[in-house]
Amino acid sequence: MPKDAAPEATRVALVGDFNNWQPESHELKQLKTGDFKLEVDLETGREYQFRYLIDGEIWENDWQADDYIPVPEFGTDNSVVTL
Repeated sequence: MPKDAAPEATRVALVGDFNNWQPESHELKQLKTGDFKLEVDLETGREYQFRYLIDGEIWENDWQADDYIPVPEFGTDNSVVTL
């Protein structure tokens, strides 16, 4: 996640259907540049829905996601990555 997406963030978690939407399991590391990074091994040949949780309060989509899927009950979209 680029610093521009969350310039004041101190914590960013990657949450999605691959980790049952549990923010504690995939926290990103903040780099010296201010960007956040995390590598996750996922099964290829699948699509995964995900979002970022910033400082435990703000949800953000990936600006470079492969697609977006509407989530009407929350009035938002989930990011999608296709492997």
